Amino acid sequence: MLQSSRSKEPGFSKAAAARARKIHVLLMDVDGVLTDGHVNLLPLADGTVVEMKSFHSQDGAGLKMARDAGLRIGVISGRDSPAVTRRAQEVGMEFVYQGRAEKMRAYEEILRAAGVRGEQVAYIGDDLPDLPLMQRAGLAVAVANAVPEVRQAAHYVTRRAGGDAGVREAIECILKAQGKWRQVATRARA
Repeated sequence: MLQSSRSKEPGFSKAAAARARKIHVLLMDVDGVLTDGHVNLLPLADGTVVEMKSFHSQDGAGLKMARDAGLRIGVISGRDSPAVTRRAQEVGMEFVYQGRAEKMRAYEEILRAAGVRGEQVAYIGDDLPDLPLMQRAGLAVAVANAVPEVRQAAHYVTRRAGGDAGVREAIECILKAQGKWRQVATRARA
């Protein structure tokens, strides 16, 4: 299944582009996909802990462009994080499922809510809990820093890592395959 971009310009194979043309919903993991995978915990004087996450601005811009192009976007994460809730609001995510160690139930809920079939969903993952969703999705994308099993299961592996605009790269490839990139790129906003 693996299709990795080895040329200078990232892009889908013909088979992956055909899958991308059917996509209506774009879902992804958070840690390792929208972030670099590090979980930073800052202890406070009162004994509580604050979690910090870093999100790449190009991923955020890409998510807004995907939404503007008509894609419905969301995350399914094993962890629950106020930082993710905030970022999802900033980029206009419709589906935000957190604290889901077993992600398939959330995936199926999203398919029902969106009224789509698996072949109309793209999923971006990086680690083993993402494999069942990638196997059900019409377009499975692994970020460059994904574990070998996830890269092997993917229809496309990004050149950029999670937390380093890998999501933006995948979105650009999907929108180009759908013929929507130029129009959306001219309307891009911060």
